[in-house]
Amino acid sequence: MASRRQQAEDATINLTPMIDVVFLLVIFFMVGSKFSEAESRIEVNVPAVGEMRSITRGPDELTVDIGVDGTVSLDGQSVSLTQLTSMLRDQHENYPALKVVVRGEASGSLQQTVEVLHAVRGSGVDQIGISTQRMRR
Repeated sequence: MASRRQQAEDATINLTPMIDVVFLLVIFFMVGSKFSEAESRIEVNVPAVGEMRSITRGPDELTVDIGVDGTVSLDGQSVSLTQLTSMLRDQHENYPALKVVVRGEASGSLQQTVEVLHAVRGSGVDQIGISTQRMRR
């Protein structure tokens, strides 16, 4: 008689756990769809942003060298004052925190240094440094 009970139990499949899981999934998706409808009815003024800029690291600082003969170079590349202004303006538009260091010869013309500083300032760059050397006593 014991063998007959065992055969009867093997023949039946219990579907109750599967029905419970399917029922819970149906309820979950119904509740989730209700939330999405409720969210679309809420009026919210989302914040606006300006022009997007790339998140690349900008140059640490650019160096403008003034030679004894009055030649001007930007990071080793010889340029005129108008080219210097336009190149720095382009760099400053991409990197508003651009720093420029002006290095002039000690025996060079002060007028040339002032013209270069004026050109750098005219490009919109706010952070301008002048390279100096400590005097030895």
